[in-house]
Amino acid sequence: MLQILRTKATKKQIDDAALDLQGYIKVVVDIDKKILSAGGERHADGEQMLLADGSHQSALWGGGFDTETKEIDYNSMINLRPNDQNPSREVLSAEIRSTFDEIVKVILW
Repeated sequence: MLQILRTKATKKQIDDAALDLQGYIKVVVDIDKKILSAGGERHADGEQMLLADGSHQSALWGGGFDTETKEIDYNSMINLRPNDQNPSREVLSAEIRSTFDEIVKVILW
């Protein structure tokens, strides 16, 4: 179930988000607002939800969170941004990855 999370997620919120992909949660993180969308089957859906909530495209980065291993990844089609020095599905900036990690850990761990 796709949702916007602004504070530490409850167990139920994490379980609901993990239902779509059996324990793996697609996340789109707003690195400026320090919030994220969690759940769903496509990053684009979470991206659209955050944009409708007032986020700016330049602050949104996609990845995932494995609820079992607690592993975070940075792979998403929404990360393809050659004009922003990110010509890859992976988030290439160490600074953005670090901020992404911090937000995911605060909200989903």
